[in-house]
Amino acid sequence: MTSIPKQTLCNVVPCMRYRDAPAAIQWLGDTFGFEAQVMVPNDDGTIAHAQLVFGHGMIMLSSVFNTEFGRLMKQPAEVGQFVTQSTYLVVNDADHVYSRVLESGADILLDIKDEDYGGRGFTCRDPEGHIWSVGTYDPQLT
Repeated sequence: MTSIPKQTLCNVVPCMRYRDAPAAIQWLGDTFGFEAQVMVPNDDGTIAHAQLVFGHGMIMLSSVFNTEFGRLMKQPAEVGQFVTQSTYLVVNDADHVYSRVLESGADILLDIKDEDYGGRGFTCRDPEGHIWSVGTYDPQLT
């Protein structure tokens, strides 16, 4: 019998687009601690493809392009700052990351607090409007 998920380190990889992908990559690294694993820049300075790692997790991102795939997505600024999904980062110290987000000037949407279900966390909006939740709650340990 075969299994659908491949036995690999990261089976779910959010894919995101940014109008200023180089600035987003810098912000995600400086603020959350993502590290660029793969960067494929275009000649005009946009990003064709990037893979950023975070522990055993990863996101892939690119600049906004009007391609067949790109036309399937809207940026938060195009739809009243709403999103239909967000990303949760499991961290060792939510207060430390919270301080970094505040220093970056990003908007805090839900202030840091201890959660009833365990862990401590908060929710913020990155400079281009994508929503991120950050916390110490680890769903793998429950």
